[in-house]
Amino acid sequence: MSATPPKYDLLCIGNAIVDVLATVTPELLAEFGAVPGSMTLIDAATMAKLEQRIHIEHVAGGGSAANSVVVAARMGVKTAYLGKVAADKAGEDFTADLRKQGIDVPSTPLAAGEAIPTARCIVLITPDGQRTMFTYLGACVEFTPHDVLENIVAESAITYLEGYLFDRPQAQEAFYQAARLAHKAGRKVSLTLSDSFCIQRHQAAFRDFVAESVDILFANEAEILALYETETLDDALKALSHDVALGVVTRGEKGAVIQAGEERHDVPTKPVKLVDTTGAGDAFAAGFLAGYSRHHSLVESARLGNEAAGHVIARLGGRPGADFALKA
Repeated sequence: MSATPPKYDLLCIGNAIVDVLATVTPELLAEFGAVPGSMTLIDAATMAKLEQRIHIEHVAGGGSAANSVVVAARMGVKTAYLGKVAADKAGEDFTADLRKQGIDVPSTPLAAGEAIPTARCIVLITPDGQRTMFTYLGACVEFTPHDVLENIVAESAITYLEGYLFDRPQAQEAFYQAARLAHKAGRKVSLTLSDSFCIQRHQAAFRDFVAESVDILFANEAEILALYETETLDDALKALSHDVALGVVTRGEKGAVIQAGEERHDVPTKPVKLVDTTGAGDAFAAGFLAGYSRHHSLVESARLGNEAAGHVIARLGGRPGADFALKA
């Protein structure tokens, strides 16, 4: 453990993305060949076609780890964020939005001469509240090991990494760099798996990184089954217990499961009216880590995660509303 008290309770590293939300029919998803609940990477042309077919209802800062850092900051913990935006208005707005909420954002944007815009995620919400995402990655995939700022990582009690960022080789190198720097400073490394399709694309690489570098792993049930290539949660949790000190699996309305070595806790959640599942896992991880950073028990930390997620899914968008008053 580091003898130096951390400046930040939580550093989040991920894809810096502007969210564009719209309510659609299941038929539109089928037209674009999307599996409900999935995340599909798209090019600029597909993004333009999609935006022509929808009525945009909400535009906001987004990205999984950015959603998490906002929730954590709102819960009162000291936070920082690293991610790549372009030197355009969307990038300026994204960064300003985080800073306005007390989050330190020391990242440098892409040079103004590079014709790569800030990323965006088109979130299509069907009547059942399920969200299906189409993501144009733009500037955010230009995140490299050089963007992992050693002083920020070393001063953060927990560095939280977003699995969506894992797609590019240079980002995978950045993950290992962040983990090395965190552990060198006596800090902890956390990872959220983000998406089962992303795991399937890089299954072996994810397994290696989890086993070698991760202290705290977050996943939903589909993601943890994909990671360990099994059909039962019990088998996945057993494998998980050998790879990380602490694993947390969210199960929607069934709550969450904590696996800490041989110790397992099933933590129920309270039912809420589902409006939009965007950001549910992000909010849960933030709530859990906010509690964990304040030395709450694992069960109490999961309860805070469940409560944070419950607030987010009861409204449109991936971030909490003005009435969010949960504290760690």
